Amino acid sequence: MKKYQIIYADPPYIGQAKKHYNSEEVDHKSLIAQLETYDGWALSLSSPTLKEILTMCPSNVRIGAWVKPFCSFKPNVNPAYAWEPVIFKPARARGRDVMTVRDWVSTNITLKKGLSGVKPEAFSFWLFEILGAEPTDEFIDMFIGSGAVTRAWEKWKTGRMK
Repeated sequence: MKKYQIIYADPPYIGQAKKHYNSEEVDHKSLIAQLETYDGWALSLSSPTLKEILTMCPSNVRIGAWVKPFCSFKPNVNPAYAWEPVIFKPARARGRDVMTVRDWVSTNITLKKGLSGVKPEAFSFWLFEILGAEPTDEFIDMFIGSGAVTRAWEKWKTGRMK
């Protein structure tokens, strides 16, 4: 089986870089151009910015959803933001010989992980599946943050290789 390069980007969401990370805004157009140099990729974003970012993407991307049964409710925000879009382009197609993966995952947010937006392990495992990843692929976590997604990759690979 061919080894692919797969990349995941979870940058500060538009309008949040200074507030949460004391950094400059990410140039999403350049970021997407960089993601396109890989065999497969995924980009996490906020639902209010989906329309804006989707216009920067090639037409062959898909949109997945991370649905959060338990999430952080903000004062005076009703309805709550209880899902996050994930734009993705799989590295390989999944055939009929493997289990069908839904284009959404339902899992709670993480708490007390030291950073805002740390992705839960179940989210990461779903991410690897929608990207058509195989344990022999190279996986890059572009915005490493807490390292949770990279740790999940190592665990997922080990489980898949057995």
